[in-house]
Amino acid sequence: MLAVTGCGGGAGAEDKGGEKPSDKPATGASTAVVKIAPKDGASNVPTTGGLRVTADKGRLTTVTVKDDEDREVAGRLTRGKTLWEPERPLATATRYTVNAVARDEHGREAARNATFTTLVAKDTFVGYFTPEDGSTVGVGMPVSINFNRAVANRAEVARGIEVTAKPAVEIKGHWFGDRRLDLRPEKYWKPGTKVTLDLRLNGVEGADGVYGTQEKKVSFTIGRAQVSVVDAAKKTMTVRRDGKVIKTIPITTGAPGTETYNGKMVISEKYKVTRMNGATVGFGGEYDIKDVPHAMRLSTSGTFIHGNYWAAKSTFGAANVSHGCVGLHDVRGGGDPGVPGAWFYGKSMIGDVVEVRNSKDRTIQPDNGLNGWNMPWSEWGAGQ
Repeated sequence: MLAVTGCGGGAGAEDKGGEKPSDKPATGASTAVVKIAPKDGASNVPTTGGLRVTADKGRLTTVTVKDDEDREVAGRLTRGKTLWEPERPLATATRYTVNAVARDEHGREAARNATFTTLVAKDTFVGYFTPEDGSTVGVGMPVSINFNRAVANRAEVARGIEVTAKPAVEIKGHWFGDRRLDLRPEKYWKPGTKVTLDLRLNGVEGADGVYGTQEKKVSFTIGRAQVSVVDAAKKTMTVRRDGKVIKTIPITTGAPGTETYNGKMVISEKYKVTRMNGATVGFGGEYDIKDVPHAMRLSTSGTFIHGNYWAAKSTFGAANVSHGCVGLHDVRGGGDPGVPGAWFYGKSMIGDVVEVRNSKDRTIQPDNGLNGWNMPWSEWGAGQ
């Protein structure tokens, strides 16, 4: 322990006039004792709960912890400034230096320093997130994070993830199983909102011996508000932009026996042309169309809203003939910008909402695509 001492006799001594040290300016060594856990030179230190700085017979005045790249670790003082702990887990396989100072009741200082190294992770995990950094998305876009390994310590991992918005709004997360965490506000985002995702997972133990490695911050912007309502009974889709109807389009939805899901669905992918093979979604060899134009994904299970060139134009607005998708009249190759399929594709972005009503199928599950809006806010985040 390094001690800063004053001149004169030792603590507890009396001068020739019989006065006690407490009756005059304090002299001698500080009575404060600084303790650092782990001990100096320690290795394989846990990233959570392994670092504590305490003061006995005094209060901590300065605690500085830096990693091997001279980055300072944020911490908090508690218990009347006698305990300092880091605010979040330390990074794995990192050397840290600790310098701490405490002061006793007479203002005399005591100091201690130490270095230690955190454990090397046996296994690691990362989260793959959407939307992309710098993107502009629709008002229905949640933050969705998929982990490459099962997460057992969900609360710990969730504490290492922060989503903030300007203007500010309450944001909650919900776990779908042990590999996916979605975060959203109660209602659709307000257009123009700036959203930031801060991943602080380096050193977070997601499961026994499995640690996070990410330190990443990404931001995206909410664009205009576009919500399109599909009425499966009327076979029309009404497109609203910022609350105003901009177009009503004749459509076709799922035929009897293969009805389209009801519910709020978020566009998660866009393809100018793509292949749709019934065998990949449980329909065997019923169809295999190699050049579906203007396709936009609404569910993980294969629901799309897309252009359709193989059905007669008179079908749209008159009959429901699909295997569960929402179809709009289009031309082969998608080269005609005037047809409904091309028009809607051009007006849509990732994160826009397509809401299906009056279908004879059930409501889509919240985890089937980016469709957590179908879960009540009272249930969102429950039990986390």
